Amino acid sequence: MSIYNFSPGPAALPQAVLKKAQAELLDWNGQGTSVMEVSHRGKPFIAVADKAEADLRQLLSVPDNYKVLFLQGGGRAQFFAVPLNLAKRGDFAQHLVSGQWSKGAVAEASKYMRSDVVASNYEKDGNIFVSDPSMWSVDPNAAYFHYCPNETVDGIEISWVPKTGDVPLVADMSSNILSKQINIADYGIVYAGAQKNIGPSGLAVVIVRDDLLSYSRADTPAIYDYALQAKKDSMYNTPPTFSWYLAGLVFEWLLEQGGIQNIEAMNAKKSLTLYDCIDSSSLYTNHVAPQYRSRMNVGFHLADTSLNDAFLSAADKAGLKALKGHRDVGGMRASIYNAMPLDGVVALTEFMREFERTKG
Repeated sequence: MSIYNFSPGPAALPQAVLKKAQAELLDWNGQGTSVMEVSHRGKPFIAVADKAEADLRQLLSVPDNYKVLFLQGGGRAQFFAVPLNLAKRGDFAQHLVSGQWSKGAVAEASKYMRSDVVASNYEKDGNIFVSDPSMWSVDPNAAYFHYCPNETVDGIEISWVPKTGDVPLVADMSSNILSKQINIADYGIVYAGAQKNIGPSGLAVVIVRDDLLSYSRADTPAIYDYALQAKKDSMYNTPPTFSWYLAGLVFEWLLEQGGIQNIEAMNAKKSLTLYDCIDSSSLYTNHVAPQYRSRMNVGFHLADTSLNDAFLSAADKAGLKALKGHRDVGGMRASIYNAMPLDGVVALTEFMREFERTKG
């Protein structure tokens, strides 16, 4: 029986990546040691770090005037790192709140500067929408404008890019980075926790435009000072080397799949397959307006909630793991990041239809 892991994060890694890491675990690169045991300042690991950055730049077409940082603390650490690093641009920031993660960014950033929520979600005819840009405006005096293009808890994805003029646009792409083509030049800062589409938890990737490296507060912790980490090639402190190494293997795997263009097409097919199953059902429902449905995190509820436990139990026995929805939302959630094959989504939809036929 095949096992498919729908965990929202830490999430499944590509099988090919895990197998390569397994094969190299005790004797990496002919060193006679694990990659976890070598110095981050030695030439062998420097080569790993340089290649990982080069591959990521190729995948995302990162312009030369952007630095790529590999930092500790995951995505949440950037909730405070961003305002600390942009503090000298202004005394307040603006936020588009579309779900739990963008709410968290506001709560953390407000400890360091005024953080204004300019727009949030609303419900209409039983569906959840994101506030349209025509309903709000960007203040040109803001230090930055922050949003989260994909909300893992709420199953909401914003396909359009906010227009912020000269105000740096900051995007938390923890759950949809590398899932589709983006134009890095649209952003001042893109950051992402690794544990969904990049690698293991504990690592964060930050892509920051050069001209934004001179606005940090004097009391910014050194390991989260973008300018210092850029100068030190993300090695001011000992970085999470094993996570960095695994991220590099994931980048290699993505390139082997044909890059982001091919991955985006596959993600579109996977999500359409699952949403079609939900929409054609009388048992399963999704309450996000179609234009805001996430391709990465597909939430759904059972019309008869008394069947929830039976659904989860049967799914687990069928090899369909980690489908329970977030505690704040309930229901079910299937996270179908890059590493989830189409076969896994097909297996889930076949199970859902059979469960509805027999139990619904």
